[in-house]
Amino acid sequence: MPLSTQFFHPRYWPTWLQLALMRFIICFPMRVQYALGRTLGRLLYRLVKSRRRVVETNIALCFPDYDAAAQRQMAIEVFENNAIGFLETAMAWWSPDSRFENRVELEGYEHIEQAQAEGKGVILVGAHYSTLDLGGFLLGQTHKVSTIYRPHNNPLLDHYLRIGRNRFTDELIDNRNTRQVIRLLKVGKVVWLAPDQDMGPTNSIYAPFFGLSAATVPTVSRLARLSKARVMIFGQYRTPDNNGYKLTISEPLESFPSGDEQADTARINAELEHAIREYPTQYMWVHRRFKTHPKGKNHLYKQGHNH
Repeated sequence: MPLSTQFFHPRYWPTWLQLALMRFIICFPMRVQYALGRTLGRLLYRLVKSRRRVVETNIALCFPDYDAAAQRQMAIEVFENNAIGFLETAMAWWSPDSRFENRVELEGYEHIEQAQAEGKGVILVGAHYSTLDLGGFLLGQTHKVSTIYRPHNNPLLDHYLRIGRNRFTDELIDNRNTRQVIRLLKVGKVVWLAPDQDMGPTNSIYAPFFGLSAATVPTVSRLARLSKARVMIFGQYRTPDNNGYKLTISEPLESFPSGDEQADTARINAELEHAIREYPTQYMWVHRRFKTHPKGKNHLYKQGHNH
């Protein structure tokens, strides 16, 4: 994939520096990378106040039973895990497969095999975990899947993102290319997507997520209806001892789709919430999951979590 000459413009120099740093850091042992990630995360927690407010608001909204000290500790861990995740993305793009030998536990892969043996495609429903790209890379060592993604706003970063993800995916699909997704599912392929971000009110349904009404695209329900594919939940976690990774694939969701997009979307959110609660601080709470609000965009983040 040749580089465009536009990428040598000075406006891309910070991106080149970021990419060079990513390549450099993966030369260190993994335990050193984890330590660097935690340190970087704590630093960012102190320095990036606007993003810290987003994380703290999300934690307060979604874990109201925790006291202030516990919520603050969760927020710090979210920053640590997301910084480690930045380094894990670099590993997914450039590290050799051998680096993860005997470090990965995969549960439920037989559900994919069974569906494909029956001639059915699989919609693998994930979420934006801090281990996002690395989870795909580790799954790709057993079974390469097609992935829906949104092109990055930075063309240079998008260039390397596509190169990196092509290492472990069967095909990268622009999230606007619904026809291609359905075509792949109808011929028995596996398509991985993460429908857990707020994409605005236009094509979304409000459905519960951690006890809150969240704008959610009903993509999974529609794809399942049109393709007759099986729907499974994909979880990906770094183990608490930082010594390996756990990937989980659920059994196919029964009676899905139901014919009711509202009920289906609520069910997907509930399934993802259950998976996220396994290791909640490994989720990307840095995103404004509840930015679409009847009282105005980003209302909860502007006004605070008591509203």
